[in-house]
Amino acid sequence: MEKNNTQKISFRFAEKKDVPLILKFIKGLAEYEKASELVTATEELLEEWLFKKERAEVLFLLVSGKEAGFALFFQSFATYPGRGGIYIDDLYIHPEYRGYGYGREFLKKLAQITTERGGTRMEWLCLNWNPSIDFYKSMGGKALSTCTTFRLEDESLLALLNDERSVT
Repeated sequence: MEKNNTQKISFRFAEKKDVPLILKFIKGLAEYEKASELVTATEELLEEWLFKKERAEVLFLLVSGKEAGFALFFQSFATYPGRGGIYIDDLYIHPEYRGYGYGREFLKKLAQITTERGGTRMEWLCLNWNPSIDFYKSMGGKALSTCTTFRLEDESLLALLNDERSVT
């Protein structure tokens, strides 16, 4: 059951000056996910990849003018429908703002952005233990059982790059 919400909410896209705040949100999410040791992002890296290379966007949820949550997302493309969408890499709301319906409004805003850009879907990952799974399902989100996410990173990525075997 959601708590009473009488505070005004709004949204704004991040600007370069928000890099320290973005990093603070990333660290808050990592702490929530019990993965703080995995954060290697720096302000310099975020400035480069978000604002110079423009590889992702950040949207803030504001409650009464104060940043209460953030979403980091990027454009995706789905070959079967032949249309794009967005992939939400991070969605995080500070604990004191949870339970007021802000998460639902945040996802509605991201859905609006997706459809305004002609997109056909939004996608994201959710850790198996995360209680947000029920929340996502309540809004019609579907957990995909037809595929498994794979990842090459760090040493595995470099090992593949340096693999001298060929198929000739």
